[in-house]
Amino acid sequence: MYYVYILELKNNQHYIGFTTDLKNRIIAHHQSQNLTTKRIRPEKLLFYAAFESKQKALDFERYLKSSSGFAFRNKRLI
Repeated sequence: MYYVYILELKNNQHYIGFTTDLKNRIIAHHQSQNLTTKRIRPEKLLFYAAFESKQKALDFERYLKSSSGFAFRNKRLI
């Protein structure tokens, strides 16, 4: 499975990511093993979606990072 997830960071910003191992990826974020969230640690996991297709997961991640995906995320997901 392929996962797209949204983390809320301690400064109330959001991090959107992609992984094949959600549990270990979240642990890595909390242990500051990810460069992007090393400085501002994650507060909690807000949302995740599982996909059988890697391409669909990557497309959804890209969408969530776009301006229309930003609005969708704020209105429907968090």
